[in-house]
Amino acid sequence: MDNRAEVRDFLTTRRAKITPERAGLPVTGQRRVPGLRRSEVAALAGMSVEYYAKLERGSLAGVSSGVLDAIARALQLDEAERAHLVRLAHAANGSAALLRPSRRPKPSAVRPSLRWSLDAITSPAIVGNLQQDLVAANLLGRAMYADAFAGAGGVPNLGRFTFLDNAAHRFYPDWNLAADMLVANLRTAAGKDPHNKGLHDLVGELSTRSDDFRRRWAAHNVRIHGTGVKHFRHHVVGELELAYESMDLRADPELTLTIFSAEPGSATASNLTLLASWAATDEAAAQQV
Repeated sequence: MDNRAEVRDFLTTRRAKITPERAGLPVTGQRRVPGLRRSEVAALAGMSVEYYAKLERGSLAGVSSGVLDAIARALQLDEAERAHLVRLAHAANGSAALLRPSRRPKPSAVRPSLRWSLDAITSPAIVGNLQQDLVAANLLGRAMYADAFAGAGGVPNLGRFTFLDNAAHRFYPDWNLAADMLVANLRTAAGKDPHNKGLHDLVGELSTRSDDFRRRWAAHNVRIHGTGVKHFRHHVVGELELAYESMDLRADPELTLTIFSAEPGSATASNLTLLASWAATDEAAAQQV
C-alpha cells in the first residue's frame, strides 16, 4: 500500500473527527471543513503550520517520537490509533521491513500441536491470520461459525463472509457493529504489514464487490482486538452472548487465537451445551458418509 497516501488519509480523517469544542478551542467564523483546521492541529501540537502540512501530506520519514506524540495528543488518538501512526512512521523510514517476519504461515499450514491444543479447549476456539482467514478451529468453533465454513468452499474468510454472504446478517445481530470491527481489524493489520499480498488482494476484492466495505475502509478506523463480548445468532441454537479473549501466538506471530466463553449458568451456557451436542451429532453423521 502507498505509505504516503495511507498517512495522508489517516491524519486527514482523524483531524475531521475532532471538533473545536472537543479540542478546547473557540469557535469563530464560518467553518468550511469538518473538524479542525491544519493550523489548529499545528498549534495544539506546538509546531508550524508548514511542518504539520508536510507531515499530513505523507512525509513521516525521519519524524521523531516526540513529534508523533505531539500529533497524537493534538488529534486525541486512542491507543490503537497512536500505535497505527507509529507503524506508518516506521514504514516511511523503512524500518517496518526489518520487523516483518521472514516467512508467513500459509492458511493450511497449522502445526499439529496447535490443532491438538485447540481440540483440548472445551469452549469455541478459532485461529485467524491478519487477513481474517479462519485457518483453524476446534469442534465447537467450527460449529459456531458453521455458516462461514459452509459458504467458503475451503478456508473461510470473515471479511468475505461478513460483506458477501447474506447469512452474516443473521449470524451477527448487530451487523453494522460487526462490519465496523472487521474492517478496523483489517486496517490495523494493514498497518502492521503493509506488504501483505493476501491482505492487499482481499481489500481490493471487497472494495470492488461491496459498497459497505469500501465506505468503511475509507474511514481509516483502527482498533486493538483483545477482549470483550460478542453477540451471535446461531441458526440451530439461537442467541449466543460470548466473552472472548484474543492472543497472538508467539511461535506464529501473524496468527491470533480467540477463545469464547459463556457466563456460567446463563442462557448462552445452555445454548453452548446444545451446540456441542449438535456438533458431535453432525460430525458423527459426516464420518458415516
